[in-house]
Amino acid sequence: MIRMIMHGCNGHMGQVITELVAQDSEAEIVAGIDVTDNRENGYPVFANLFDCDVEADVIIDFAAAAAVDSLLAYSRERGIPVVLCTTGLSDEQIARVHDASREVAILKSANMSLGVNTLIKLLKDAARVFGTAGYDIEVVEKHHRLKVDAPSGTALALADSVNEALNNEYTYVYDRSQRREKRPDKEIGISAVRGGTIVGVHDVMFAGTDEVITFNHTAYSKAVFARGAIEAGKFLAGKPAGMYDMADVIDAK
Repeated sequence: MIRMIMHGCNGHMGQVITELVAQDSEAEIVAGIDVTDNRENGYPVFANLFDCDVEADVIIDFAAAAAVDSLLAYSRERGIPVVLCTTGLSDEQIARVHDASREVAILKSANMSLGVNTLIKLLKDAARVFGTAGYDIEVVEKHHRLKVDAPSGTALALADSVNEALNNEYTYVYDRSQRREKRPDKEIGISAVRGGTIVGVHDVMFAGTDEVITFNHTAYSKAVFARGAIEAGKFLAGKPAGMYDMADVIDAK
């Protein structure tokens, strides 16, 4: 049984993970961390991370960027691996994440979905076939109207996976409105759509002569990210110090 600490347990993702782990025979949440304790979670909740003295195998983090520094300090002090799902980290914080990984296992990924990360793996193979055959490449992502960043981190991760497979020879273009010329050969177009309550849709298109191949991932709820985080936690427990990502979780299956 993998013992988990849920960092940010009373937030939306923390509650989704709590519900899913309660149905999982291989894992249990033994403690939660949150500034508010207004829910019945079935496990003790600590407002201060350093007050938590519960034995655990891994920490799953879905909190806020401001809380990451103390999380890393706690992880190093206790020797507990961390699945780091919080986004919006500064360059300085990312540097601290890599520094902490010298002492403890840390898994960080642009997207926690098993589906998206399997797609990333498939895209590398597809890019080697279609990219070298002269197919044009486009990424289109769609999210809810409240999402403030564009393009999404996942869209960039998808584009990066394609570009890496093609020796990073492609440039990214986000806006063609001021251009009056034909499409260059080695560019990846990345477009963002914002509207309604779309959880997340990502399409990667390889457009050639007389045919188009499209890879699609559609998330219908945030539960897909929660399930991926849980699988990542199971994978990371007991791992030696170092940086890991969801590709490692996929490869281990």
